[in-house]
Amino acid sequence: MITPHPTATPAPSTPARARTVRKAVVPAAGLGTRFLPATKATPKEMLPVVDKPAIQYVVEEAAAAGLDDVLMVTGRHKRAIEDHFDNAFELEQTLAAKGDATRLDAVRDPARLAAIHHIRQGEPLGLGHAVLCARRHVGGEPFAVLLGDDLIDPRETLLSTMLDVRERYAGTVVALMEVPREQIHLYGCAAVEPTAEEGLVRVTGLVEKPSPGTAPSAYAVIGRYVLDPAVFGVLDRTPPGRGGEIQLTDALQTLATTGTVHGVVFDGLRYDTGDKADYLRTVVRLACARDDLGPEFTAWLKGFVAELGNGEGTREGRRLAA
Repeated sequence: MITPHPTATPAPSTPARARTVRKAVVPAAGLGTRFLPATKATPKEMLPVVDKPAIQYVVEEAAAAGLDDVLMVTGRHKRAIEDHFDNAFELEQTLAAKGDATRLDAVRDPARLAAIHHIRQGEPLGLGHAVLCARRHVGGEPFAVLLGDDLIDPRETLLSTMLDVRERYAGTVVALMEVPREQIHLYGCAAVEPTAEEGLVRVTGLVEKPSPGTAPSAYAVIGRYVLDPAVFGVLDRTPPGRGGEIQLTDALQTLATTGTVHGVVFDGLRYDTGDKADYLRTVVRLACARDDLGPEFTAWLKGFVAELGNGEGTREGRRLAA
């Protein structure tokens, strides 16, 4: 078993200005069926995590890693995403007139994170197809892909580490996380070989959601990739796979056998906001970490948990309903 480095930082950081990767692609065309009816009219990426939509955390992560060009691959009924990362003239004027500088900055910040572009995925043909939709925008450059369901804690440096690995080794880089064997069938799974660097492995093969007992390892591919532009040619030749969709994992399997794919083993804080229970845990964790909300909210949470332990968890609910 390969021992992951706690923060997955196999080598000193390369300054962002020296990197050849400048562009990020954020696939955001999914229907969000696991969150119905909330996502009937609201994109799942716009569900709030405390006071920001989930997708803003993803764009902030890209910007913090030095990626100043972000392409959103959206679908129908996703106009709210475009609006969020645009200027809101009337709202900004109202807040400015009130002298509310704090809220004015919060409203302006999304549009100032990066140069943000949008393209629509005409058909729901899978993640691999969504990446193909970015081909003309990306051109012949390496690029990052960040999935909106996977939030990496803002205090982590996973993406910067992956960009550093790309600079040193070229090829493609994926983020890996060790999960319990009984859960690996829920993920793309990587077969790996150790390298001389702690926390860095060479990926020799990948399989999308392996059947129980057939997984080559317990290393799951999570939603961060730094892709070589060669992936486009491979995706062109990749037939529909599991679920009738063009799977990015299938294309990465080809790259792993014909080129170079490295995996950064991540052992930090990751939140899966595509799952209801994990979404709730994400809101609680990030609220507790905030200087403005954390102390008061944490104190309340401790009291609430104590009430639950004493069988009194519904007392406050009865009081509020009275």
